[in-house]
Amino acid sequence: MNLVQSRHRPAARGIAGLSEAVVDLSAVRDNVRTFRRLVPQDVMAVVKADAFGHGAVPVARAAIEAGATWLGVARADEALQLRAGGLTTPILTWLYDAAELMLLGDVDVDVSVSTIAELQRVASIPSVHCVHLKLDTGLHRAGSAPDQWIELTRAAAHYEALGAVTVRGIWSHLSHGDSADAVHSMRQLQLLRTGVSLARRAGLRPSVVHLANSAGAITLDAPDCDLVRIGAGLYGIDETGIGLRPAMRLMSKLAQVRRIHAGEGVSYGHDHIAPRDTTVALVPLGYADGIPRVAAGQASVLCRGVRMPVIGRIAMDQLVVDTGDLAVEPGEPVTIFGDGSHGEPTARDWAGWAGTIPHEIYCGIGSRVPRRYEAVSDGPAPSRAGAGPSDTAWEGNR
Repeated sequence: MNLVQSRHRPAARGIAGLSEAVVDLSAVRDNVRTFRRLVPQDVMAVVKADAFGHGAVPVARAAIEAGATWLGVARADEALQLRAGGLTTPILTWLYDAAELMLLGDVDVDVSVSTIAELQRVASIPSVHCVHLKLDTGLHRAGSAPDQWIELTRAAAHYEALGAVTVRGIWSHLSHGDSADAVHSMRQLQLLRTGVSLARRAGLRPSVVHLANSAGAITLDAPDCDLVRIGAGLYGIDETGIGLRPAMRLMSKLAQVRRIHAGEGVSYGHDHIAPRDTTVALVPLGYADGIPRVAAGQASVLCRGVRMPVIGRIAMDQLVVDTGDLAVEPGEPVTIFGDGSHGEPTARDWAGWAGTIPHEIYCGIGSRVPRRYEAVSDGPAPSRAGAGPSDTAWEGNR
């Protein structure tokens, strides 16, 4: 399978074709522009996990068109997919193995380094990698421990002097980025500032320093950072109330409609018993498609402008809604979630019903659900300086 191909292939004819996730790329662009208007830093669009289920290459193109100057991904294969899709913008990836380093070097993908062992592996590859040294400032997940930082920066300066690596960035990751008071974030910022100072003392001259995520970009005043990494906010997950637009709506159609009598059970185990004669309708989406099974009994969908409760257990491929006495027919459109502007549930509503976060709802929408893109640009995705990977603007200078 070509790397440029999405995992979201067009659905086969039949029931599977009744459902789709519609991604509004104009919302992605608007969200990037909102951050660019509100914060002084450049924007790194984080498109890991297939852009939170929205589709990495289309979303990345839209983000770049709106002014994002970097792309961020978790895994090496995600970076390679973006390059195969023709994107020349600087990319940072932070999870990779030794076998992938040569491939990443061949297509000019920056890699994160947290330890001397990682640095040595990167330096041993014939391709000269740009690296971002990561300092653990409190998340305690990845990054160099503070007491090992001086040793790491000195080693990085040594390898840079040999021409084996280029230290392009220094970064860290917030542990409480969505907290309104930003106390933890300020402590982490101070540690990062110390780390940058020590790196410069070792002889390094990083061109980008970055710490904040979507929420932290708004709550944390960090004028000495060059980038903010926008992930959740890119897709309209608005944790700080700045007016972001959700980019995805999940649509389906009623597959079957039937009348049941009071006292009859619905779906496995008859967890739901009809309290009255009513009409029930089948929606061809289930937990294999990312509909949270635990949301049964709480969730609802929108059909004909009416919220209809999801009743009975959510199955692997389908769920059942109670349409009451509303006269509905197979083929009626159903909105599972959207931006809420028409009274439909939102991804945040589903997250509440499932006891999770909107990020998981979006990421969970499975590959059986085709993606359809609205507001697709006709133009190519521009690089930062309008040139290819060898352009000097790739050095990340502001």
